[in-house]
Amino acid sequence: MKTRYLDLIEQTFEWPQDEFHLEEDHLRFHGIDLMELIERYGTPLRFTYLPRIGESIRKATGWFESAMDRLQYSGSYHYCYVTKSSHFRHVTEEVLRHGAHLETSSPFDLDIVRALQGSGHLDKSATVICNGFKTTAYVDRIAAMRSDGFKGILPVLDNELEFEMLSNAVKEPIEVGLRIASEEEPKFEFYTSRLGMGYRRILPFYREHLAGHPRLKLRMLHFFVNTGIRDTAYYWNELRKALDVYCTLRKECPELTALNIGGGLPIKNSLGFEYDYEYMIEAILEQIQQHCAEREVPVPDIFTEFGSFTVGEAGGTLFKVLFQKRQNDRERWNLIDSSFMTTLPDTWAINKRFMMLPVNRWNDAYERVFLGGLTCDSDDYYNSEQHLNAIYLPKFSQDKPLYLAFFNTAAYQDNIGGHGGVHHCLIPGPKHVLLDRDEQGRLRSRMFCDEQQAGDVLELLGYGQEQEEATRLEDEASLKARHAEARRKAFRAAQSVRQ
Repeated sequence: MKTRYLDLIEQTFEWPQDEFHLEEDHLRFHGIDLMELIERYGTPLRFTYLPRIGESIRKATGWFESAMDRLQYSGSYHYCYVTKSSHFRHVTEEVLRHGAHLETSSPFDLDIVRALQGSGHLDKSATVICNGFKTTAYVDRIAAMRSDGFKGILPVLDNELEFEMLSNAVKEPIEVGLRIASEEEPKFEFYTSRLGMGYRRILPFYREHLAGHPRLKLRMLHFFVNTGIRDTAYYWNELRKALDVYCTLRKECPELTALNIGGGLPIKNSLGFEYDYEYMIEAILEQIQQHCAEREVPVPDIFTEFGSFTVGEAGGTLFKVLFQKRQNDRERWNLIDSSFMTTLPDTWAINKRFMMLPVNRWNDAYERVFLGGLTCDSDDYYNSEQHLNAIYLPKFSQDKPLYLAFFNTAAYQDNIGGHGGVHHCLIPGPKHVLLDRDEQGRLRSRMFCDEQQAGDVLELLGYGQEQEEATRLEDEASLKARHAEARRKAFRAAQSVRQ
């Protein structure tokens, strides 16, 4: 009778898979021994495997370029990384090392761009697409960077106020984009995206504001569907509407040479995940090519903005099961040594499911469980997998520790959870380790940050001075106690000599 956890996986999925295999009952991820990582650093532990970032960029670039070759598509392809998915230096530097450009969302993003240029990782000619609502600080930074020689900076206009602010602030010629407000899926709460301008407003806006402008030149039309790039009637309908706008506008604006189709390529969320990336990319390019041919306009250069796809699959989060609490007759709650709400906030905020597997004990019998976090909040739980409405794990044993790994967690979770900040119930942020390989392919690891300490949190909350005073008094008391003990020892020693 097959009752092992490994039997369950082999009966349900194709196993092993490209990034996963077992060695001596321990799970390996891209060849990384996760138990060895746990034994060295402990849990909870977040890790980022940097080579996976470059692999994602190469894959997507290869799919687009191959499709363009097959279709004889005359435009070019440009891969941009969405910095908001992970702003960390080790991520952005790795992205730039593989030839990607950047997309920003806020003023501080542009400070990161300046820092990357100052450290030699980014050239001033690189494309930097500026999305997001443009505050005065954001526009001022755009204008200052253009004056400083960042020729590739390209703000995408969301509304008429942004145009006025940018027109007044920028003194040198600058290329800009216009964002289309796509209609949301019928089941969405709102009819139209709050981002961008309606389809019917794009052409009048160009005629009223950008046609003949002495400094602002329209180069890009920006199109994005919030639900991502999916083979659905909804997606193809929105793409065709965007192409109608592009073709109409292109006939009046020869400087319009780029179409930005945004992001939305999915990442793996289950061992049963299936998605035909090559088919979707070629189908998109074919639609663009056919539409432009019918309307007799040149095909645009294609820009994409991939965030989760770039960095998501490069990371994982490791936990230990501390205790199993039996609740009622059927519920078994495995409590982890962290919080889902703070460490993997998307599981709580948008009910997102990550790929979850045990790190060890694959040859043990399994049971159905629920996973709970350490906070005193009833929403701090994880109760189903993407492919099932339940979680199955090796049976809990107090004498045989069980470790869990959540994979493809490197996008957004640190930013939304608040890296280094104050978390719900003051659950500390986990350790974070960076993994890389040398030229011989040997694994290298280094600590990016240690687990959050009580003093760090108290300082953020304004208790720093009191904590310092308490520590000083504690040190003084400890010193007095040591001096008193030393005097007692000296007294006893003197008495012993006299006797």
